[in-house]
Amino acid sequence: MTACTGGLKTQRLEVKNFDKQGHRGCRGLMPENTIPAMLHAIDLEVTTLETDVVITKDKQVILSHEPFFNHEISSKPDGTPVTETEEKSLNIYQMPYAEVKRYDVGLKKHPRFPDQQKLSVHKPLLSDMIDSVEAYCRRNRKPLPRYNIETKSQPATDGQYHPVPSEFVELLVEVINRKDISERVIIQSFDPRTLQYLHGKYPLIKTALLIEEDDTKPFALQLQNLGFIPSVYSPAHTLVTPLLVKQCRDAGIGLIPWTVNDPVRIKELKKMGVTGVITDYPDLFLK
Repeated sequence: MTACTGGLKTQRLEVKNFDKQGHRGCRGLMPENTIPAMLHAIDLEVTTLETDVVITKDKQVILSHEPFFNHEISSKPDGTPVTETEEKSLNIYQMPYAEVKRYDVGLKKHPRFPDQQKLSVHKPLLSDMIDSVEAYCRRNRKPLPRYNIETKSQPATDGQYHPVPSEFVELLVEVINRKDISERVIIQSFDPRTLQYLHGKYPLIKTALLIEEDDTKPFALQLQNLGFIPSVYSPAHTLVTPLLVKQCRDAGIGLIPWTVNDPVRIKELKKMGVTGVITDYPDLFLK
């Protein structure tokens, strides 16, 4: 379904119910961006699994928030912790996936998420995560989720930590199409180049424009700079106001703020009229 806003074509996101999104699966409870985190989020009745992807040297699409091994969560193959000074030298885009799998990202105690369960896990292939989630849902007769997948890219590190947007999107869409989940996918990014390429080449795949907390540009200018109306506008939750809710509704755009870890704030945002929220603690939805 489309509508016109300021001469731009709108791609509507049909959300029948409040969209409960688990951030990196359920980062507050399980190691982020891992298969166990996604399965636990399913048990907590999320409607959408939010995740991030990066690309390996051998062109595999894997779950990871950074294109390197973050010192807060990573241990090297010999079991020693990754340090902050060395983390960016452990560049996933320069490693084949066989090497990436040797690093653990679940045993190290997370300094900001003390309730996170510790597990020995590695960064999974996006395709393996999808297979595991779909099989788990069918086996346990649970609704199949949507997937909100963020492309981790920026102009300054093209070719260094990730491929250029066109190649990144093509690698990602190949997995999405192979797994036949395109109707249940949203691609989100802070990098408008990714979304622009996706919208031009694959206009039926939904898109979400991520907005940083310090981005003070007017809503209309942000959409103008993007060049089309995305399916979802996804700002830091501190930026949500009744005016923004009205602007998104008038433009036919879903409004899904991040990352909301306070139940009172979730309730406030729901009353304001957002179409969903992203949280590290999906168990809050059950409370």
